Amino acid sequence: MQIDKKTFDGITVLRIQEARIDAARAPALKQMLLSACEAGETRIAIDLNQVEFMDSSGLGALVSVLKTIGARGDLVLFGVKGLVGDLFKMTRMNRVFVISDDEETAVRKLNP
Repeated sequence: MQIDKKTFDGITVLRIQEARIDAARAPALKQMLLSACEAGETRIAIDLNQVEFMDSSGLGALVSVLKTIGARGDLVLFGVKGLVGDLFKMTRMNRVFVISDDEETAVRKLNP
């Protein structure tokens, strides 16, 4: 799983550099995100611009991270579009996750 990471002012921005998040890739994504949480990174913005397809296992990985962060921080997604955006709407996860249009807006939502 290729993910680029940058951290500034206590905010971690993760850019997923994969076209697909499916059953083959979701466990690695989940582990990477949970490791970030365990390391104290609890204000996270995830860039899904490169992701063209996500199945329920990918969505499950993100839900698991959202639960892990809980009240200790925040998780904001951005770049959710196409089939991935349809998945979030169809499953109504767009009501569970905070979703922004772009990185700037996502980071703004993570500032206390």
